Amino acid sequence: QSTWGFITDRNMDGPLRSQLFINNEFVNSASGDTFPVINPATEEVICHVHSAQAADVDKAVSAAKFALEEGAWGKMDGHQRGRLMHRLAALIEEHQEELARMESLVGKPLRDTVNEDLPGVLECLRYFAGWADKIIGKQIPVPGSFFSYTRHEPVGVVAAIIPWNYPLMMAAWKLGPALACGNTVILKPAEQSPLSALRLAELIAEAGFPPGVVNILPGFGETAGHALTHHMDVNKVAFTGSCEVGRLIMAAAADSNLKRVTLELGGKSANVVFEDADIDLAVEGAVGAIFANMGQNCVAGSRLFLHESIHDDFLKKLVAKVEKELTVGDPFQMSTNQGPLVDNVQFQRVLQFIETGKAEGAMVSTGGKRRGSSGFYVEPTIFSNVVDSMRIAREEIFGPVLCVLKFSSFDEVLERVNGTSYGLGAAVWTRDICKANAFVRKAKAGTVWINTYNINTSFVPFGGFKQSGFGRDLGEYALQSYTEVKAVTMAV
Repeated sequence: QSTWGFITDRNMDGPLRSQLFINNEFVNSASGDTFPVINPATEEVICHVHSAQAADVDKAVSAAKFALEEGAWGKMDGHQRGRLMHRLAALIEEHQEELARMESLVGKPLRDTVNEDLPGVLECLRYFAGWADKIIGKQIPVPGSFFSYTRHEPVGVVAAIIPWNYPLMMAAWKLGPALACGNTVILKPAEQSPLSALRLAELIAEAGFPPGVVNILPGFGETAGHALTHHMDVNKVAFTGSCEVGRLIMAAAADSNLKRVTLELGGKSANVVFEDADIDLAVEGAVGAIFANMGQNCVAGSRLFLHESIHDDFLKKLVAKVEKELTVGDPFQMSTNQGPLVDNVQFQRVLQFIETGKAEGAMVSTGGKRRGSSGFYVEPTIFSNVVDSMRIAREEIFGPVLCVLKFSSFDEVLERVNGTSYGLGAAVWTRDICKANAFVRKAKAGTVWINTYNINTSFVPFGGFKQSGFGRDLGEYALQSYTEVKAVTMAV
């Protein structure tokens, strides 16, 4: 079924929402301004969505603040919050196929949104729903006739600014811990991917969340994002996106109310294969590491380091696997595992990086050009003969482009793995557990995989070192960023 057919034949429970969601109501933007949402597979306009401006941010922040300080949400205990979150998860599961199709409107293969994205959303919300009544302080023994303890209280109004590559999953990563800890949230989805977030808004209201607890503001970074990050009544910003915008958010926090900030930013993650690795397993892992979601993944294994003794054989097997098994096409066909890039900006950026790689002397082992004449499709591309100084080896491309590099020793490759400003992820493939553990200790990355890649669950923290950000999504560690610790001492 075509993308357009999915929309026009109402293979959903209602029409596409195009308004802002504030205080449990869908409303037009104060300015009336809208922006087009483009289908990257056809380059057609799907619909126009209202664009939030500063006045809309003020309205949403006021609603969120009231819900927390005076509304029903602030009076709920953790058990009640958890029940609402479980109810929301049940509604998402009930509408799972519909939501998966909406996610695929941004070019994501339907096989991925059905089998990975939506199950991940459900797992995340249910995991944090389980935490809602387990966020507790400590009693601390102190000298003298005093009783001391700590309380964990909500940070307050949270602005969650999320990217377009995993729209609902990123929403869940932010909403889960924020709501479990009792905060209220203003979610700003990326302008390329607002539609599934607005459908989520309907389910949030249906689940029974009080007005103002979750507000959803589609819009642009320079307007809605700027207003949120500078707002004096926003207490925290949780951001996933580029390093460039991360710096702007930190500056905005300093210029406003010193709001708390957590950042999950870019990466240029290294995937290292030693000569004693299971080669076939590592080839399979390398394909998934870079080409999952067409390389539009912050932790994509875009630098593949191969030991010189296995380099040629490995590269031959890798190219053959990519050319045989990766199918570029309509994301709504279940046989497709490579859809289009999200928009023309990203499309042109990736093509420019490919041309830069060629000009710098890297060899195109497969791919290297646009696929077809319409839609933002790029062939899965592998560059060999890459050296560390090339732009394609240093900068985040965020597309289906793999750089293959050769190394000769453990110490050499560790130095090169860490020789980047990023530190989000890394992987090592070896049968030697001592070598693997030495790599883990020395790799400067927030996540390190051994003989696998990109295995992320809601139970394990995720975040970066260095310029890949700070703070953690997922797992118990994520809760630390969404509460303030209050110390209490009384005489006894």
